[in-house]
Amino acid sequence: MSNNSPIRLIVGLGNPGREYEETRHNVGAWYVEALARQQGVQLSEDKKYFGFTGQFDFDGESVRLLIPTTYMNRSGQATSALANFFKIPVAQMLVAHDELDLPPGTVRLKIGGGHGGHNGLRDIVSCHGNQNGFNRLRIGIGHPGAAHLVTPHVLNKPMRADKDKIDRAIDEALSYSGDILRGDISKAMNSLNGFKV
Repeated sequence: MSNNSPIRLIVGLGNPGREYEETRHNVGAWYVEALARQQGVQLSEDKKYFGFTGQFDFDGESVRLLIPTTYMNRSGQATSALANFFKIPVAQMLVAHDELDLPPGTVRLKIGGGHGGHNGLRDIVSCHGNQNGFNRLRIGIGHPGAAHLVTPHVLNKPMRADKDKIDRAIDEALSYSGDILRGDISKAMNSLNGFKV
């Protein structure tokens, strides 16, 4: 599967509030914060779009950044508000999120697919008319080993060693920003999907 549409909206999923900002569930937001720094963008809260937003130009295209200030299970409220206003189709969206099925230090690009039980992705699919063809940047946080441990796992801070691996994986993803923004997802995928700290 290929996607040659330039990316015009990049979303970093997480939960709002200081108590969540360093937790595993917020690694998608960490990626967008890092991308904003890379592009020299100041993110500011915009209540109209239920999140922190920023904007920069790339290859003549306006690219918008969004970190929802809704809770994770209402992420689609923010993405749909911004995407609908700026008429951004789902194929031109990239959603960065935590991924239980990948160990810390790995990051994978994916085009479309199901929500895999991720409440943020589930709500985004629902709020965009059940369209799931958006791009995903899956940032590994590891699995705690049992289903009943998942909630405390995602809502707690990673150990220092894991945090370092996650940060390095995000840095690696940032090195492919050009390919991703141009919509050359397959090219970035081929390089990034082999990466492991």
